[in-house]
Amino acid sequence: MRLFRKNTNKIKVMALGGLNEIGKNMTAIEYKDEIIVIDAGMSFPDEEMLGVDVVIPDISYLIKNKDKVKGIFITHGHEDHIGAIPYILKKINVPIYGAKLSIGLIQVKLKEHKINNAKLNVVSPKDIIKLSHMEVEFIKNNHSIPDACSIAVHTDQGIIYHTGDFKIDLTPIDGEVMDIHRICELSKKGVLLLLAESTNVEDPGYTMSERTVGAGLEDLFRKASSNRIIVATFASNIYRLQQIINTSEKFNRKVAISGRSMVNVIAVATELGHLNIPENMLVDLNDISKYEDSEVVIITTGSQGEPMSALARIARAEHKKIEIKRGDLVIISAHTIPGNEKLISKVINSLFEKGAEVIYDQSDIHVSGHAKQEELKLIHRLVKPKFFMPVHGEYRMLKIHAELAEELGMPSQNIFINKTGDVLELDRNSAKVTGTIPTGDVLVDGLGVGDVGNIVLRDRKHLSEDGLMIVVVTISKEDGKVLAGPDIISRGFVYVRESEDLMDGAKEVIKNVLKDCEDRNIKEWAYLKNNIKENLKEYLYQRTKRNPMILPIIMEV
Repeated sequence: MRLFRKNTNKIKVMALGGLNEIGKNMTAIEYKDEIIVIDAGMSFPDEEMLGVDVVIPDISYLIKNKDKVKGIFITHGHEDHIGAIPYILKKINVPIYGAKLSIGLIQVKLKEHKINNAKLNVVSPKDIIKLSHMEVEFIKNNHSIPDACSIAVHTDQGIIYHTGDFKIDLTPIDGEVMDIHRICELSKKGVLLLLAESTNVEDPGYTMSERTVGAGLEDLFRKASSNRIIVATFASNIYRLQQIINTSEKFNRKVAISGRSMVNVIAVATELGHLNIPENMLVDLNDISKYEDSEVVIITTGSQGEPMSALARIARAEHKKIEIKRGDLVIISAHTIPGNEKLISKVINSLFEKGAEVIYDQSDIHVSGHAKQEELKLIHRLVKPKFFMPVHGEYRMLKIHAELAEELGMPSQNIFINKTGDVLELDRNSAKVTGTIPTGDVLVDGLGVGDVGNIVLRDRKHLSEDGLMIVVVTISKEDGKVLAGPDIISRGFVYVRESEDLMDGAKEVIKNVLKDCEDRNIKEWAYLKNNIKENLKEYLYQRTKRNPMILPIIMEV
């Protein structure tokens, strides 16, 4: 390791996402004239974000300081850590560093976005990327996806250690355990700041090994000996996919894949050697009818009930190639992400209605990839940081994690429960929050990135709740007299044919407004439109106690 010259400059640590929320993980570390970014994730929209596809972090601070940004360093290949990369690279094309599988999954995303000039760099655990004032080290982790790493950032002020998402699995599927030895070595050098994930901090004990899922799957496969089996899980949970494939082989079943993301991930993971699929085991979805139900397993996306996922389309009977049969066994091998409860509940109910048996929320078919309290305590004991900032979690999780650190003996003044955008400045002797940077949610809707804001969402909410009324009037360009109309179009407000009295009254209100303006020789469109909206709004509320969006259209001939 290179020796750094002593310097009293402050290090800045800023979360651009991942605090007080699940997903959208992104942290920037700035020292002198260099900025590194750890992860660049996305999150799913909440119920208020009508029509929005995904949510990504606001990177305006990075764009403003793009000459300082030296790279994005990826801990692992889950969507909440790599999902924003294509959108970010369109703004600032900086180098990306990650392990082989992470880079492979990023390449799939970049291909979909038609980005072919990305600077992708494959690293391995123990690799160190040397910058002028920082050195970034990748350290082997255990998680629910191969090639997961934690990251140590070395500076002359001390080491900043970011755990990434992790659990301490002593019997991992791939046999590669977390590099505890290297973490202990970092501790001896002196860790200035620990950034540790908080996803499972509310749960006591230890997270079970991924291997325990295998026994649960075998038991279910055995009981469903004569039925077709459909397993829904996260596409990126490679270890789970391997266990499903291993169990399918044991029970002489062919495997078909449904869901674009699942197909892409399996292709990348197989090519890189992280998935071992026996020859002739995979069959095309079009060919599953050629086999007996007892010979087929379908692996699909949609474990969170996402409306457009394969499992949701199967449940709605809208999937082109898969139709639920009475007796099908559907295994949902994933915990429900907070906020998705209604979506997955709807899917489960629909599957039951169609005659399937659904297995969900069972500990023997899913284990988490995140550390529980005892594992987090162990990391704190091993790392022995001077300062601590909990990350990756909603506020209550960050708070509980802070309390856990305090119980282990860390002074409360050395613990920082930050918000997204807070700037934590620290050196070898001190740390404090000194300000904020611009942050927030950037909403992606179709091809539009950031063009859907609060006003658009407010309009969508208004339309969804109260509907729309369009008023069309044609007036003379010469004297401002009404030549045609008013015509009224109602959408999502009332059914016009059954509300003729209401519509006739609305037309009278508009005619009175137009006559009044004509008598007063008022021809300004803005005034006419505003008067129509205000008078019509009052009339409709008196008659219906509803406030539809009113859109006057005035044509001049």
